[in-house]
Amino acid sequence: MKRRLSSAMKAIVVREFGGLEVMKVENDVAVPPIGNKQVLLKVEVSGVNPVDTYIRGGQYSRLPDLPYVPGVDGAGFVEKVGPSVTRFKPGDRVFCCNIGRWGTLAEFSSVDESFVFPLPPSLTFQQGAALGIPYFTALRALFQKAGAKHGERLLIHGASGAVGLAAVQIAKAHGLEVVGTAGTEAGLKLVKQAGADSVLNHRQRGYLDSLTAGDKFDVILEMLANVNLGVDLPLMKSHGRTVVVGSRGTVTINPRDLMGSETCVMGVALATSTLSEWEEMGTKVDEGIKAGWISPVIDKVYTLSQAREAHNDIIHSTGAKGNLVVQVRE
Repeated sequence: MKRRLSSAMKAIVVREFGGLEVMKVENDVAVPPIGNKQVLLKVEVSGVNPVDTYIRGGQYSRLPDLPYVPGVDGAGFVEKVGPSVTRFKPGDRVFCCNIGRWGTLAEFSSVDESFVFPLPPSLTFQQGAALGIPYFTALRALFQKAGAKHGERLLIHGASGAVGLAAVQIAKAHGLEVVGTAGTEAGLKLVKQAGADSVLNHRQRGYLDSLTAGDKFDVILEMLANVNLGVDLPLMKSHGRTVVVGSRGTVTINPRDLMGSETCVMGVALATSTLSEWEEMGTKVDEGIKAGWISPVIDKVYTLSQAREAHNDIIHSTGAKGNLVVQVRE
């Protein structure tokens, strides 16, 4: 006998943009409908990323209609598919990367098929919820934007966070020499374990002083541009590329640091990716999981009632050490 899907679910609901207080657990939220090319995801675990806090605060370029359920990344089972969905069927293990009204801090989420990807059994649901934003951002930054190549030298400024660790794993698998920075001993250890060739503590005064002209970088991934961008520019080799992944304010730079060596600075935003670019990144993630060089590091697991705490910690932690996730179903 076919199981009947309940019409209501438990979810975090945001009814106005603002601080942590706008996130409230509601127990009788309507299960979201699915369209022709959408998947209804039975969410097991939701990933937490800085972008979630920007959306909740109304500070993101693409905001969902209110009220909305937060959470971009998630992992679970396919519960139901729309009539034109061809890649998935009920029961499939999947992960998603979805910016919309029906996020993943809920028992069910509706996601366009293009942003749903298979989750092999080699990864847990907690790891699956840590794939979307971190790994797709790292892939886009390294290859679709910076055009990183085998043998090039890479600096990851802020490598112990979710995107940074993803970038270390990906870059080493593709033959780059990787230098990563972190701000704690635990973070430095994680970056080294992820495969970095060397690590630097960016909280130590003069941590870049040991670098010589021969130590400059072809590519720099910058996680906190408002603090570091002015430092990054002189560290690039001729025709080097710095990709800004994160920034929380303004910064002053000297354009002359770009001119003589013909280097460049560019930003990265997953939301601007074309569907073919999403497909390309999804294929690469699947390849990496099966080959073993993609392995998300989980720092802390929260319950649904602790989602506010997770949103606070992703911004205000004293030192990043991997991914934060919310266990939606206990």
